[in-house]
Amino acid sequence: MEIRISDNVSIMDKLGILSDAAKYDVSCSSSGVERKGDGTGIGNAAAGGICHSFSSDGRCISLLKILFTNECIYDCKYCINRKSNDVPRASFTPDEICALTIEFYRRNYIEGLFLSSGILYHPDYTMELIYLAIYKLRTEYRFQGYVHVKAIPGTDPLIIQKLGLIVDRMSVNLELPTAQGLSELAPNKHRKNILAPMRQIQQGIQHSKNDMVVYKKAPSFVPGGQSTQMIIGATPESDYQIMTVAENLYQKFDLKRVYYSAYININEDKSLPALPGGPPLLREHRLYQADWLLRFYGFRSNELLSDEKPNFNILLDPKADWALRHLEQFPVEINRADYHSILRVPGIGVKSAQRIVRARQNGLLGFADLKKIGVVLKRALYFITCSGKMMYNTKIEEDYITRNLLTVKEKLPFDRDGITYKQLSLFDDMNFDPGDRLTGQLFDGPSVILGQI
Repeated sequence: MEIRISDNVSIMDKLGILSDAAKYDVSCSSSGVERKGDGTGIGNAAAGGICHSFSSDGRCISLLKILFTNECIYDCKYCINRKSNDVPRASFTPDEICALTIEFYRRNYIEGLFLSSGILYHPDYTMELIYLAIYKLRTEYRFQGYVHVKAIPGTDPLIIQKLGLIVDRMSVNLELPTAQGLSELAPNKHRKNILAPMRQIQQGIQHSKNDMVVYKKAPSFVPGGQSTQMIIGATPESDYQIMTVAENLYQKFDLKRVYYSAYININEDKSLPALPGGPPLLREHRLYQADWLLRFYGFRSNELLSDEKPNFNILLDPKADWALRHLEQFPVEINRADYHSILRVPGIGVKSAQRIVRARQNGLLGFADLKKIGVVLKRALYFITCSGKMMYNTKIEEDYITRNLLTVKEKLPFDRDGITYKQLSLFDDMNFDPGDRLTGQLFDGPSVILGQI
C-alpha cells in the first residue's frame, strides 16, 4: 500500500509527541498471555502479564506506549488530539515503530508494545499501516514479546481479523458510558460501530479456542483477550449506570477488563464540565473497586447500587458500604460460613478467603490465625466471629461501625496532590539523553538494529 506520511519530523520529535499523546489511554495494564518465545526470535509474553507499572506477580515492568499518529479526522470534544485543536502533529512509519520497539527492548527499557492511534485519512488506512508495522515486527524483526493494539471502530473486519492473529491483546474504546453521551461529545462516533469490532474480536477468540481443541496447532487469535475504556465525569451518568454498562460488557462480550479514566479538562468547550476540583480520581478509584467486586467477588451491579442509591459513598469502599447496608447478614462465623459469605466480609480478599477455607479443615481458627492468613482485622472485626465470639465487644450498628471504619486510613492509589493520572515521559526515569545512541544510523534498517548495542 502507498504510505502517505510526511518525513519532515525527526523520529525523536515524533517519539516525544506521540508518547505524550498516548498518556490519556489507561487500558494497557495486563496481558495474561502465556505464549513463550520459540527460540528463533527475541522476547516473550510471560504469564505474569505486562504493564507500564506493575504486573500481577509484582514485577515493575513497562510498555512502549505510543500512538501511531495523533492526526485525526474526528472532533471529539474531550480529546486533545481532536482535529480542531492546534497541537503538534506527527505520524510514525511502520519501520519506525519496529525500530523503536526493538531498540527500547534491547536496552531493557520495555517488555512490550502498546499501540493506539488517531485516525489518519480513514480507519482502514490507519489500521492497514498498524497491521503492516506489527507484521514486520513479528516477521522481519522476529519480536515475540507482548503487543497490545487498539482497534479503530469502522475498520474493515478483514483487517481486524488479520491483526488479531499476530497481537496478544486488542481493545476497542467505548469512550463514554452511554450512547447519549457519545452523541453529545463525540458526534462522529456511534455505539454500533464501536460494538461491532468488539463482537468480532469476541467471536474470533471463541472460534480460536474451539479450533485449538480440534487442531492442536491452530493459530491463536488475540490470546490475551480484549479490554475497553470509559471516560468518567465528562458526562452526567451515575455510578449505577456505569457499573451496569460494565457488567453487560463482561457478560455479553467476555471482556478481560473495563478501564475507567477520570476525565481531565484539557479542552475549552461549553459542553464539557469545568471540574474546579480537578479530575474525579476518587470516584474513578471507587469504580475500580466495584469492578473488582463484579469480577472476583460474585457481586452484581444492582446489589451495590440502585436507582434510589445511584452513586458510591466516596468516604467508604464499595464493599464496606454494601456491608453496612446489609448488617442483617453479619456477623459471619469464620469456622462455618461458606466461601462466598466469607468473601463478602470487608477486609477479606479472594486469597484470604481461600486460605481460610483450607486452613479450617485442620482445626478451628481464631483471630490470631486470621491475622497470619492476611485478613485485615481492623476492617473485618466488626463483621465476623470465631467460634461464636467477636474479637472485641462491638456493636453491630451502622453509625458505630461507620465511625470506626472512617478512622482507619484507607490507602489510595494517588497522592495528596492527586496527580498520578499523569503518565511519565519515556525519558523521565531512564537516566539517559533521548538523543543518546538512539539517533544517527540506528533507524536505517534491520541490519543496523540487530547489530551490537
